[in-house]
Amino acid sequence: MQVAIVKYNAGNIYSVVNALRRMGVEPVLTDDAEVLKKADKVLFPGQGHAGEAMDYLKARRLDEVIRDLKQPVFGICVGQQLLCKHSEEGDADCIGIFDTEVKRFQPERHEDKVPCMGWNCLEVRDVPLFQGLGEKPYVYFVHSYYVPLCADTIATADYILPYSASMQKDNFYACQFHPEKSGRVGEKILQNFLAL
Repeated sequence: MQVAIVKYNAGNIYSVVNALRRMGVEPVLTDDAEVLKKADKVLFPGQGHAGEAMDYLKARRLDEVIRDLKQPVFGICVGQQLLCKHSEEGDADCIGIFDTEVKRFQPERHEDKVPCMGWNCLEVRDVPLFQGLGEKPYVYFVHSYYVPLCADTIATADYILPYSASMQKDNFYACQFHPEKSGRVGEKILQNFLAL
């Protein structure tokens, strides 16, 4: 099985590479359209600024390549946000798989810190991506922007307000949290994705 990771102007990609290697998978890190199209699975991870990331993707027409992929695709953190229609971060038009907009957290109380950093539990739907996790699994988040609840939401988390911790539409899967930093739960989610 060939697993490709989209190489673009974003941080944290190597932690996903290392997580897959621990699972016995040697991924290809690439911004080559043909390699992405031929891969069995594509991961689209990252941390960074949505506007700058979209500039990089559009300059190489990778936004079009990603939009047209037919195999399972997994967006992680900024990857989830870039699969949406628009982001408030950099007022960026994004890839548009999920017909929703990415919003910035607005603190309501003194204890509401932005960015949201740390462990939080998920309310998950009964979908293949979350098989075998048990009730209310804990995962690790680091983010200042969030995707509101929408028709494509398959897991929710609550920080300041309930939001989309994970989404799915057709062959596109996404999560706001970092499975590669979420211990056994995160490894199980990655295994489930690779088994789709």
